[in-house]
Amino acid sequence: MPKRLNPNLVKIHRNYTVEEAATLLAIHKNTVRCWIKDGLPVCDEKRPALILGIELRQYLQVKRKSRKRKCRVFEMYCMRCREPRRPVGNMVDFCPETDTSGRLMGLCPDCDGVMNRYASMASLDKIKQELDVCIPKSQEHINKRGELPVNSDFK
Repeated sequence: MPKRLNPNLVKIHRNYTVEEAATLLAIHKNTVRCWIKDGLPVCDEKRPALILGIELRQYLQVKRKSRKRKCRVFEMYCMRCREPRRPVGNMVDFCPETDTSGRLMGLCPDCDGVMNRYASMASLDKIKQELDVCIPKSQEHINKRGELPVNSDFK
């Protein structure tokens, strides 16, 4: 599974060697060398290769931003496919979590994995225009019934 790197660990006023950058970000030094081949600027062509901290931070921020996928109102992000997708049959279940928000749950059409998305009650009307939203009713708890069980000894 890919690691989510934190660009804020990099100090912008410092220079890093390949090994120092790898140690700082807890990755292998060959990963940093691949980044250099992909376009991470270095100070000069001499050895050891020095990377400016500001350049490394900007490279990581651009790399992170390029991987983001914005979901539209009727889409949910599938973690397996790593793509926003419309759920199977345009059907989702809404499970309220708080008074103002809840979780939409649907199935991915490609991998049949469960997709989740958090939504507010205010945005639920807009989502209902595109998707068939089902709000499951919770069943009454067994202890909250007014009648006594059949096999009890109470009179």
